[in-house]
Amino acid sequence: MSAQQLSDLIRFARHNSPFYQELYASLPPDVDRLTDLPVVDQQAFWEANTLHDSRVLTGPLGEATVYKTGGTTGSPKFSVYTRDEWRTFVTAFGQGLVDTGLRPGHRVADLFYAGELYASFLFVLDSLAHAPVDNVRLPIGGGAPPESTIPTLRDLAAQVLAGTPTTLCRLAEQVVSSGVRLDSVELLLFGGEALFDDQRRLLAGAFPRAEVRSVGYASVDAGLLGRPVPGSDARVHRAFTPYSVVEILDDSTGEPVTEPGRPGRVVVTSLFRRLMPIIRYPAGDRAEWTGTGPGHFRILGRAEEGVRVGPVSLYTQDAQDAVAAADTAGDVVGMQLVVRRWDGRDGLVLRLAAAPGARHGREELAGAVVTELENVRPLYPDSVRAGFVHPLSVEWVRHRDLTVNPRSGKLVRVLDERPTA
Repeated sequence: MSAQQLSDLIRFARHNSPFYQELYASLPPDVDRLTDLPVVDQQAFWEANTLHDSRVLTGPLGEATVYKTGGTTGSPKFSVYTRDEWRTFVTAFGQGLVDTGLRPGHRVADLFYAGELYASFLFVLDSLAHAPVDNVRLPIGGGAPPESTIPTLRDLAAQVLAGTPTTLCRLAEQVVSSGVRLDSVELLLFGGEALFDDQRRLLAGAFPRAEVRSVGYASVDAGLLGRPVPGSDARVHRAFTPYSVVEILDDSTGEPVTEPGRPGRVVVTSLFRRLMPIIRYPAGDRAEWTGTGPGHFRILGRAEEGVRVGPVSLYTQDAQDAVAAADTAGDVVGMQLVVRRWDGRDGLVLRLAAAPGARHGREELAGAVVTELENVRPLYPDSVRAGFVHPLSVEWVRHRDLTVNPRSGKLVRVLDERPTA
């Protein structure tokens, strides 16, 4: 990273963005180190970054593309890129695709979602077009039903499928249940959400010849975050130097973490975005340095992905770990947490998707999962006995029945169905 490049960005943001001018008002005029700057408060950032009369933007919205993003708050916001910023974005990300295993001539099906100002489909398609190796792009999209997608993949002999884990799993379920063979598929590239072991089993059953790898780590609000690192752990990425700076900050102190294996939250600084500056912006994820190479880090999951049920806090990773421990036969291929309220109390339902052809006793497995989760979160059974919440329950579904975001195709990890006033 060029110190001049960073200092120029800080000066530019302070001079042209009212939001950053106010945020840095108490700092010396010549500050040029990231660690001397405060971390952006996301709520304040998005309250200032309104669609009209934004106080974050450094100039008028005269030449840009507008995308909608949930950010890390779940409420859609708007993120903008100039044509030059977008070109830099997709070119850098395209360079990282060679680390996924993309080879010259690969036929790549883009199964991400398009439309409604969503970026992922266009982003992946443009990144493939700017990749340093020739490839054949198949812009199918995630909204196409599996019944029509599968013949297209077969007829065009697609070798690479790129999409969210949820989209890839829904396609895999249809492949298995229909008995169709897609022998040309050799690489599955996932992005937009985490991929869990239960999903890997479903993908392996449908595409036995395919390797599963991360397409890369980026978001439309935070920008470039991590380039894939070849290896067995798809969670490991490396920073997109010199386009962005990734920091991992201690959860308690907010100080930068430098040693490997110590988790913290991810913040990013984009060195090429000037219309909507991103400086020490929380990415919404937790990670740890691996120590295996310069800038190598492992993504550990969302920073705030969980739910409150009565007095009990539960995280999706707790439930994933409980399923992994109980499901020794590999019968579960997807999971959601569903929170409901009836008879004046909250209750948690674990919605589990069964693998096609799974034959093990569901009641026994459901009981084992509940037992594992209660062992991890003993406050839950304590709260049941105290009459604060309903007992944990399990609901069995097909993978296609799991609720997804209709705009992005991503699995909704937590469904809160409690009525609100």
